[in-house]
Amino acid sequence: MSNYVKLDIENGIGTVEFFTEQSNSLPGDILKKLADTITEAGSNPDIKVIILKSGGNRTFCAGASFDELMAVDSPENGKKFFMGFANVINAMRKCPKFIIGRLQGKAVGGGIGLAASVDYCFASKHSAIKLSELALGIGPFVVGPAIERKVGLSAMSQMAMNPDEFYDPKWAHQKGLFGKLYDDAASLDKAVNQLAEKLAAYNPEAMAELKKVFWQGTEHWDELLAERAEMSGKLVLSEFTRNFIQKFKEKAS
Repeated sequence: MSNYVKLDIENGIGTVEFFTEQSNSLPGDILKKLADTITEAGSNPDIKVIILKSGGNRTFCAGASFDELMAVDSPENGKKFFMGFANVINAMRKCPKFIIGRLQGKAVGGGIGLAASVDYCFASKHSAIKLSELALGIGPFVVGPAIERKVGLSAMSQMAMNPDEFYDPKWAHQKGLFGKLYDDAASLDKAVNQLAEKLAAYNPEAMAELKKVFWQGTEHWDELLAERAEMSGKLVLSEFTRNFIQKFKEKAS
């Protein structure tokens, strides 16, 4: 199956789905299309509420594409790649409609950033999370503000300093990243759809104003996330990061 981002609209619900063959890791072109699609859904009057999900059954999102990280050849190109994640987060932040997240499986690195940037996140019992950036020689600079906003600085720091450790979905639920947990995909989808249907019947103006309240204090994120992308863009060129990714790819093959 080829990589894709698609938007389906039904009964006032816009479902944004992304997929890549490498465990839903995100290359630059998919990040751009994802940000653009979320912005498109936010401006479409036929859409009252948005669901964000990924294809496949096992992994919600494995974070950044290692192939593209290895291809970065300058600080400028490094910043450009990480701005892909910044743009998706900011698109969700600025979207005037509520976004419901549907996590069917693990979220790593940037994948946690996506989960933290939706307005309400449902997850399965298989949705363990890992903030892996420090092990790569970088840090969760771009996704950090979104994650900290949801779980607090203490929990975000704990994950960031233990980049090899998967944290249990129950832990993520307790910290506020996940709204509710479900045993299987069927019950997960039922809950996601039920909330989406309810929200689609509410006053769009009231929901838009409430979303502004939810995201109050993040108005500076355009500048903040750009600064963070620049930090990551420089660090990804380090010998440490190059060696880590090369060893990881050799091990995987």
